[in-house]
Amino acid sequence: MSKLQSAFLTLLHYFEEILCSALLVIMITLVIINVFLRYLFDYSIFWAEEVATICFVWCVFVGASATYKHKMDIGVDIIVASAPPALEKCLRILVNIVLLAINAYIFYMSIVFTHIAWGKPTAVLGVSSAALNSALIVAFGLITVYTLKFLYQDILVFLNKAPPRNTL
Repeated sequence: MSKLQSAFLTLLHYFEEILCSALLVIMITLVIINVFLRYLFDYSIFWAEEVATICFVWCVFVGASATYKHKMDIGVDIIVASAPPALEKCLRILVNIVLLAINAYIFYMSIVFTHIAWGKPTAVLGVSSAALNSALIVAFGLITVYTLKFLYQDILVFLNKAPPRNTL
């Protein structure tokens, strides 16, 4: 594999983290500039708050998918972890199936919600509210994909074709 391919795969692996970092930088920069302009020159950028809000929403939801991808979300698995190994494997698969159903449903509902909001303009910029709401589609789409990945990995563990994965 070439260095270019390796770099591309690394960027793809950290897509959410890179996107969140960029959005966070934009949001913080806009807010700081707007605060200085307001206090020093009695002037503010009229669209800065709306853009900062859009960046914040995107950062929260895409950040949630990054957290889920790295298994850094809060989970209470005391029952699953205390079960005998064979039952634990089955319970992990069952939990992933339930999570897949929930996340896929939320993904579907976020598409419906964004479609409804398509024609509704934002208050200041007048752009479609879908610019804000589509963060839900991206986030829950990625979370659904990661749930499928975790389910596949747990099925491989159940079939003894892969070592148990670290849940921490």
